[in-house]
Amino acid sequence: MKRPAILAVDRGGSKVDAALLDRTGAVLGSARVLRSPEAASWRDGEGGNLDGLDAALRSVCADAQVDPNALPVADVGVFCLAGADFPADDRRIGAVLKRRGWATENVVRRDGFAVLRAGSDRGWGVGVVCGHGINCVGIAPDGRSFRFPALGTVSGDWGGGGDVGPAALWYAVRAHDGRGDPTSLSALVPKHFGLKHPGQVVEAIHFGRLREERIEELAPVVFRAAGEGDAVARSVVDRQADEIVTMAGAAMRRLRIANLDVDVVLGGGIFRNRDRAFFVRMEEGLRAAAPKARMIILAAPPVVGSALLGIDRLGGGARASARVRAWLTHDQLARRSPAAWKRRT
Repeated sequence: MKRPAILAVDRGGSKVDAALLDRTGAVLGSARVLRSPEAASWRDGEGGNLDGLDAALRSVCADAQVDPNALPVADVGVFCLAGADFPADDRRIGAVLKRRGWATENVVRRDGFAVLRAGSDRGWGVGVVCGHGINCVGIAPDGRSFRFPALGTVSGDWGGGGDVGPAALWYAVRAHDGRGDPTSLSALVPKHFGLKHPGQVVEAIHFGRLREERIEELAPVVFRAAGEGDAVARSVVDRQADEIVTMAGAAMRRLRIANLDVDVVLGGGIFRNRDRAFFVRMEEGLRAAAPKARMIILAAPPVVGSALLGIDRLGGGARASARVRAWLTHDQLARRSPAAWKRRT
């Protein structure tokens, strides 16, 4: 088989999605590999195992029936990655990828750029990722770009499951021991882990019976409680909405595009909820920051954006882009996840 044209990769805090495509946008293979949130950034100067990229490459090559040892496996590799926070990260990651030799040419971008490209065909706008953590990127019509570092508290961030989940436990504990306002979270949080009260959750974490990173699982619990009228949970959800608006608004001002009809594309697990008030609050906030802005909740997997960036780089047209969107879907990737393979065997 002729060598694939594009290796498209999107790596977030919890998973790596990858696809191999030809120049027409046909998907030759796809894969989803789960990874742990604590490995969201590369700390090893040599790239280590590239935080799930090695496994994703092997899986996508198997699906496409491509030999992963016959390098390069693609002409262009587009890697949209959580952890690419600074230009120095791009250069470091690019050097590691070059040594791996997976693609003849490597393009490294923050994962927010994949979200933006997957949600808009205009080539400019703002992309916000809110999943394990939160980050925001923007591109102006003239090509100028901007990104916030996404390093958590040290870079001024708040949001995603990594913050919403701990907030749920914090409020639950304080409600239970009398330091805080009453909230249904004091019952819902321990129930999620099969425990009786918040103090048992704290004890289980302290003695290693419960991995601390599992607290991130509480984000949907907070949204559910907010939807049922819990004031404390609603305050957390409102804070999340306001942080998203603040980041997007700041990016638009930095790029001097707040007076334009900006597409603001929102992607990540936090947006997969049914809390209408959350979305209304964000839309109203975005309109206040940029009256002509259009809020878009990303329906496609962000790896579609990585693939489309590859199509753009190779000069592909609208037909190739449409084929990518039609063939590379959440359902397609879910069927190639580790859980799906386990069910088959």
